[in-house]
Amino acid sequence: MGLFSGLDRGVTQVARRLRSALPGELLHQAGEAGLAWRVGKGVLRLDMMADDGTAAFASLAIAGDILGCETMLFGAYTFSAVALTQCELAPWPEGDPDASGSSLLESLANAQRRAAEIVALRGGPALGRVTSLIRLLADGAGKVVLPPRQDIAEITDLRFETISRIIKGLERSQVLLPVRIEGVHATRAYSVASGILPA
Repeated sequence: MGLFSGLDRGVTQVARRLRSALPGELLHQAGEAGLAWRVGKGVLRLDMMADDGTAAFASLAIAGDILGCETMLFGAYTFSAVALTQCELAPWPEGDPDASGSSLLESLANAQRRAAEIVALRGGPALGRVTSLIRLLADGAGKVVLPPRQDIAEITDLRFETISRIIKGLERSQVLLPVRIEGVHATRAYSVASGILPA
């Protein structure tokens, strides 16, 4: 018997289909019931809700991460999730629920690594924080779709003006080269110059 063999088999096929989200779209609120998802493409911002109802940045979910696996244990999402870039998600566990145990362990290891990366993004020199975020979000081809500047500011614990100045500087020094990606605002899609990003 697999780890999740007792899952409710009554989940409709409609609810188990692939899901897309546009930048700025709320996928779910903390406290809502729902499914777990594997992020296939894109970046999501995860926020904790304070007692006064305001959202505070908690983490990121990027391609390969599992989002919302806590719903299988607690019945509700712990974090609110908003798409920062265009996202594609697939229901999790995929296919055979008996195989989901090892997939969950892999996801937990990834989540622990991601938490360490997020902590590192919030300390040290401002340029290093921003370039570390760019490296984290860049795909294997060296392309990156940046979140909105305000989100970058909250993720890195820097001021909006600082983010704008750093990104303009990276453009001037041709570390970030603007590219056209269909459906992405012109000021957010870049090719990252290989080997140039400072540590």
